[in-house]
Amino acid sequence: MNVTSTVEPAATTDADTLVAGSDAKRAKLSVRRDGDRQLITVGLGDPETRNRRAWYEITAAVAGRLAELDATHLAWDAEDDLQAAAVAEGMLLASYRLTAYKSEQDDETSGLGTLTIAGADERAVQRAVIVAQAVNRARDLQNGPPNVITPTYLGERARAIAADHATVTAEVGGLDRILELGMGAFASVTQGSDTPPALVVLRYESPDAPADAPLLAFVGKGVTFDSGGLSIKPAGSMVTMKSDMSGSAAVLEATAAIAELGLPIRLLTIVGSTENTINGSALKVGDVVTAANGLTIEIDNTDAEGRLVLADCLHHAVQLGADRIVDVATLTGAMAVALGTAYVGYYASDESLAEDVAAAGVAGGEHLWRMPLDQRYGELMKGTIADLTNAAIGKGGGACSAAGFLQRFVGDVPWAHFDIAGTAFNADEPFAKKGGTGAMTRTLIALASPT
Repeated sequence: MNVTSTVEPAATTDADTLVAGSDAKRAKLSVRRDGDRQLITVGLGDPETRNRRAWYEITAAVAGRLAELDATHLAWDAEDDLQAAAVAEGMLLASYRLTAYKSEQDDETSGLGTLTIAGADERAVQRAVIVAQAVNRARDLQNGPPNVITPTYLGERARAIAADHATVTAEVGGLDRILELGMGAFASVTQGSDTPPALVVLRYESPDAPADAPLLAFVGKGVTFDSGGLSIKPAGSMVTMKSDMSGSAAVLEATAAIAELGLPIRLLTIVGSTENTINGSALKVGDVVTAANGLTIEIDNTDAEGRLVLADCLHHAVQLGADRIVDVATLTGAMAVALGTAYVGYYASDESLAEDVAAAGVAGGEHLWRMPLDQRYGELMKGTIADLTNAAIGKGGGACSAAGFLQRFVGDVPWAHFDIAGTAFNADEPFAKKGGTGAMTRTLIALASPT
């Protein structure tokens, strides 16, 4: 879809379909003829409650009606730049389709081809387009089959991002590099797979960043398929486990968007990627592994593998000089139980970073809920014969104890952890009823944006 903006009213464009807003109940639609064109009137609801998510509901409803009308060129009257940006973003998200793996492709001429947003500043619209495209690329990674979206593929995607942007450099290492860095926790998860792992490091250095700009780090979990290992998942729970790399999708595509927008920051992005599958060398319950920071970890559940990968990647971010660290992971079923699909649960070790994260969630249109980072949960992660256990089995508070585990690997660096287990996939978003949602991509971009 091509998105353009104009200061002229929608009525002056040559689009075959026009959209206008009213104060009626949100997303209630009516359609009538306006000469040779169709006019869609859409209820915008109460302006006081019209946030970013409301706009996703509104645009998703319009996108569905447009498909029924076979509209190809749409013009939308916007009240201001914020509304224009939300419309552009929402329409692109709602129009997302992944057809690359189908033997018969849809007619490329079908569907909405052009969206013109009237009454808008072009810069606001184009920024929204870049953000929405980043979310949709993350969804492509989430929705792709695990025999294609492998750790090697994610490494290639990182290299492609660097090739597209002179301000980005990429380093992709395999098992030898992981072992060289002493990442015994990460390496232990890779044992059960014949597919090579990848440690991805991207650096974005804006020439416009202040000389003393802090180094922000994004860390993403990239388990491209999670069988649970020897602590194997039930068959029904394995169906969506290609999406266990959703954290990596978010941090990679947010990085690409940040570079495209030219945001004046310094950014370090790390992805630890592997499969968690089963062969004769797979990690066993009862094994003890040693993380890169020297802590030993007793394996009580091989399905608690994401925290092993993240532990070493978080420590690597500290070693590379990160001043603030944010990680994104589909980490625990406990978070999905606690908050369902409505909110992303997050933890923060620093109040200033927590405030920035909350503001970024509002700006990105994602609902965040701060969870307790209490040392009592961390105490649950003490091991019996090792420093730590990787699973506080039967002790409750699974998402909180997992966060307490991860905190042991960031030291004193301000850190925030996003557990997107409930929101990343099949979360019934207005623009994504099924499949990947690109969760946290928008919030990460907003977090990196100047206030």
